[in-house]
Amino acid sequence: MIPITLVNQGELVTVKKITGSDAIRQHLAELGFVVDADVMVVSAFNGNVILQVHGAKIALNESMARRIMV
Repeated sequence: MIPITLVNQGELVTVKKITGSDAIRQHLAELGFVVDADVMVVSAFNGNVILQVHGAKIALNESMARRIMV
């Protein structure tokens, strides 16, 4: 498993695990980042990413994005 920050732009991946505290995992789940969700990296810059999940584009900073393991 690798953090989604290391995935190439345009690549479609599946979430394997979400790390962090309960509050962080809950927040990411509310945004649609749950195990087995398909996520595409739309854009990446200095670890910050724009991800497409369930048809919505979500921007995450590097700290939050590193918690999404694929």
